[in-house]
Amino acid sequence: MKRTVKDLTTILAGAAIFAVGVSYFTIPNHLSEGGILGITIITHYLFHWSPGIVNFVLNAVLLAVGYKFFEKRTFIYTLISIAACSGFLYVMEDMGKKLTDDSLLASLFAGLLVGIGLGFIFRAGGTSGGTTILARIGNQLFGWSIGNVMLLLDMLVVAGSVFIIGLEKTMYTVLVVYIGAKAIDFIVEGLDERVAVLIISNDSGEILDTITNKMLRGLTVLDGRGGYTGQDKSILYIVINKQEIVRLKNLIHETDKNAYVTVHNVHEVMGKGYKAS
Repeated sequence: MKRTVKDLTTILAGAAIFAVGVSYFTIPNHLSEGGILGITIITHYLFHWSPGIVNFVLNAVLLAVGYKFFEKRTFIYTLISIAACSGFLYVMEDMGKKLTDDSLLASLFAGLLVGIGLGFIFRAGGTSGGTTILARIGNQLFGWSIGNVMLLLDMLVVAGSVFIIGLEKTMYTVLVVYIGAKAIDFIVEGLDERVAVLIISNDSGEILDTITNKMLRGLTVLDGRGGYTGQDKSILYIVINKQEIVRLKNLIHETDKNAYVTVHNVHEVMGKGYKAS
């Protein structure tokens, strides 16, 4: 129950931030977006339709078509995300006003706020619907890459925007989409970015004790053997926050200057002591 409340609170906060970015920076400065959101904004420019209502209808239709490609929890969270984003867009429709006349500044804040908002939604286990649903369908039916399908659909919508908002505003829109994507990556992965470290040393026992006592971190000991010498070795494996890597390397170097160390970026860590699956 605690986790569910936390997830729903995160989704609502993300939806509100998302709507602020669209209502106060994207639309007032005549910019656009990619995917379903971009289509929603373009219909607002052309027909003055409510972004909140159009966003909900388009995403609801897509979700109804692609519901079987989602797990139950993800489907429910996505439905809540769509309703929350659309609701906040509807509420802010008449409240939104231009905060800056600088298109570059508007692009930066639009991308940043929309990206942070969607990042919170993704981090809580929801999705933004739209191209995410189409990408999942393409992946399941044809084996297409989800990331590539989303990028292609977003770029098609952005490219089509040139006929409505002009070339210059479309170029700014590309900036909005890029900054938004980077903001999403930072929120989803950057706040909890971890690295995996493999340590091969003749003094692995001493390194193990040093790291355990000074960093208060647990390590996994793997059995290994040198390919050239045939000598048995203990290989140490540890997953830590990226901010701790400098201290870890210093401790290893103090113990064994000849230790062989490899560092790998970790996309996600799940399990006891890290994150619930």
